[in-house]
Amino acid sequence: MARAALQQQRVRALILLRRLKKEYPAAKCELDWSTPLELAVATILSAQCTDKRVNLTTPALFRKYRTARDWAAAPQEALEKAFHSTGFFRNKAKNVRALMARLDAEFGGALPDDFDVLVSLPGIGRKTANLLVATVFGKPGLVVDTHFIRLANRLGFVRNETDATKIEFALREIVPEREWTNWSHALVWHGRRRCFARKPDCAHCPLADLCPAAEKAGAK
Repeated sequence: MARAALQQQRVRALILLRRLKKEYPAAKCELDWSTPLELAVATILSAQCTDKRVNLTTPALFRKYRTARDWAAAPQEALEKAFHSTGFFRNKAKNVRALMARLDAEFGGALPDDFDVLVSLPGIGRKTANLLVATVFGKPGLVVDTHFIRLANRLGFVRNETDATKIEFALREIVPEREWTNWSHALVWHGRRRCFARKPDCAHCPLADLCPAAEKAGAK
């Protein structure tokens, strides 16, 4: 991207973020958790599943399994049954047990705060690692989920791009690092509340005048 075009995108991103913050001042991760391990489990369960469904599933689990060793020792079949309603329950159970075994064996049962270490652990990809460093440890993180991907395309920051890693690195060049976490939460909230996948509510969107997709739809 040419320097002038990049600068224009950066300015537009800050304007959009300012509007999103006004619209969603309480934007945050909507998974329920009280410890870093709980958020790690909840995030793994959230793959291809709604946060609402995950939040219905986790309370009983969090009462039963409190430490990494507890999770690692849980029978595969028991976790599969507990995770069933979140989908892909076999892989999720396998990943949670493997992750917790590593944490217990190598990190004293604690979640490390280093991004590169996190992505080397079972069940943790870039999206999960970014969410954990941002939400648990207060470090900047771009959490590229399905809503983020959809809105990044509609807002014109990328074009016809579905690769989460490519989108993450593209937005790293546009959004100031200090705002990565705020941008992520605000974008996800907007995707869940206004910029829906099938029928976006462009007519009532605070971003419509700066959104190529809304202009194309005639909502500007």
